[in-house]
Amino acid sequence: MADEIINRVANSKLITFNLEEYYPEGKRVSFDISTWLLEGFVLREKVFREEAKKHDWSQYQDCFVALNCSTEAIIPAWAYMLLATYLQPYAKKVISGSLKDLETIIYTEVIQNLELSNLKDKPVIVKGCSNKPVPENAYILLINKLQPIAKSIMYGEACSSVPLYKKKTN
Repeated sequence: MADEIINRVANSKLITFNLEEYYPEGKRVSFDISTWLLEGFVLREKVFREEAKKHDWSQYQDCFVALNCSTEAIIPAWAYMLLATYLQPYAKKVISGSLKDLETIIYTEVIQNLELSNLKDKPVIVKGCSNKPVPENAYILLINKLQPIAKSIMYGEACSSVPLYKKKTN
């Protein structure tokens, strides 16, 4: 029999961690309040409250919503807070910021709640490629959580990984 090909990657103790598997499902929506401002810049409280009151908030059922203003208007904190009170019964999460900020906040919560004790003293590879929008900050947050427990951390794929960290042995 010829030399048998052995898949050393499959036989290794290396654990692949894929952040994409923790991607919370749900539509992401950017809600631009500038259309409710006078000429896109001036927030008139009475008009703003009327617009908020008549808006159909149910369309944001199970959505992740990023409240923002596309103009350089100065928006008081209470305005975003008011909109959040309307969105609260429907949306999964509401933030003030961009869609990128929203993804970072979502992943911050996901990573904070991860139970990683099964990775104690194990070699871990953080999968790099994903089909879902995993923000770069999520990888930083993950490394901060993994480093105190993992034996080693790499990034990429098992066949071509970049070493990032190796626990010092005493």
